[in-house]
Amino acid sequence: MQKMEELELELELEMELFIVVLMTCMSMMVVWLIRKRGGRKKVPPSPRGVPVLGNLHQLSLLPHRDFLVLSKKHGPLMLLHFGRVPVLVVSSADAAREIMKNHDLSFADRPRYKAHKKILYNGKDVVFAPYGEYWRQAKGHFILKLLSNKRVQSFRPIRQEETALFVHIIRESSGRPVNLSHMFFNFTYDGVCRSALGRTYSQSDKGKEFLVLMMQMTEALGAISIGEFIPWLRWIDRINGFDEKVDRIAAGLDGVLETVIQERLGNQVESLEDKTEVDFVDILLQIYTHDVSTNRDSIKAIILDVFGAGTDTSAVVLEWTMTELLRHPKAMLKLQQEVRGIIGHKKDITDDDIDRMHYLKAVIKESLRLHPPFPLLLPRVATRDVKVKGYDVAAGTVVMVSFWAIGRDPELWDEPDKFMPERFLNSSIDFKGVDFELIPFGAGRRGCPGIAYSMAVIELLVANLVAKFDWKLADGKDLDMNEGPGITAHRVVPLHAVATVVA
Repeated sequence: MQKMEELELELELEMELFIVVLMTCMSMMVVWLIRKRGGRKKVPPSPRGVPVLGNLHQLSLLPHRDFLVLSKKHGPLMLLHFGRVPVLVVSSADAAREIMKNHDLSFADRPRYKAHKKILYNGKDVVFAPYGEYWRQAKGHFILKLLSNKRVQSFRPIRQEETALFVHIIRESSGRPVNLSHMFFNFTYDGVCRSALGRTYSQSDKGKEFLVLMMQMTEALGAISIGEFIPWLRWIDRINGFDEKVDRIAAGLDGVLETVIQERLGNQVESLEDKTEVDFVDILLQIYTHDVSTNRDSIKAIILDVFGAGTDTSAVVLEWTMTELLRHPKAMLKLQQEVRGIIGHKKDITDDDIDRMHYLKAVIKESLRLHPPFPLLLPRVATRDVKVKGYDVAAGTVVMVSFWAIGRDPELWDEPDKFMPERFLNSSIDFKGVDFELIPFGAGRRGCPGIAYSMAVIELLVANLVAKFDWKLADGKDLDMNEGPGITAHRVVPLHAVATVVA
């Protein structure tokens, strides 16, 4: 009898436990169904990936070209996966406006890659610094005290002298092939050296070392490191030499910059008013002296920004602009006629002259459309969950805006693959970050602050080159139009041309 009662009690307990488990499971299922129905995420279209790699296997050394091909199939908002990292690729002006205007604050941060952190002093620069109070202060110094219109105008004598020197070298080489790609980089490098450091360095051993390191820096900052996206494969970056290369570049740049700062500190005057010529380092050192939040690493990182924005970017624009003019003799002739007609018999071209050169400005805009210095604008990262054009984008998603694709969008541009400067002659579209059809320098909070400086350099040199010389290709053959790898899109084959002095 007692055993029967114990058995009945056990059965009752088991039944009660079964009912509790069943009710718990049913409750969990109801919650799951509610969440699934009410909170289902609508993610952007995505090409099929493979385990572990995601979509990394679909990329080459020129990812902007790969993205263009993929976006034609999957649309202007496309979600890829680089290992475990979601990457949103934006390939239309409307989608770019959503990211960089309507949701600019949600996408104001930068991803933190080890090459950027190592070379740029753990985010102490402006371009790649994390979004926050330090970035706001550094950008304020950068724009107001280094790249304001007043400051850009103060560097006019340097631009004129460096342009005159470039013209002199071309004149001395008249009738012989010259490597314009190499000359453009040296030209922009010397101009930035004088503006930033007070003198040229290209002929010194340290200067030549720094020039090489700067070129290697742009390539390293644009490289895709598999260890960033698949942490357990970080060993590959050690085996293939990427980590060692980044360490060498960072140490080399730091050594040159430290030497420059030490020299300047040893000769520093108390007030900028006591100097006849003021450069970027003078201004940064004065900030460093009076602002404890700006340390030595900040100065070095911002100097690297100045060189990166003022040297490589401008050289790329000059390189591709002359490439297209050489490929299109009618456009070259039309530009020569405009420039020569405006300056007449004057020896020097002034800023007022350039303001009247509408076809010159159209040529540069068209060059920027077809050959942006950054085919993929510098990456951003979502700081919160946000909805973009009806799609859900999760916090932590890296965003890459492909201006390479936007500049070739047939819905925006007639015959988008053709070089046609005339399309801009009666157009108000500009590249300053308001018109999203033409954003080679980005837009919003993270847009490039150095546009005025770069354009002043580019316009003056191009005007002088077409005014004072007739040009032809060195070998008379078609040009290789491919770009090399890196964060900026240099020609993979340097541009060689022959100049003849205009009588």
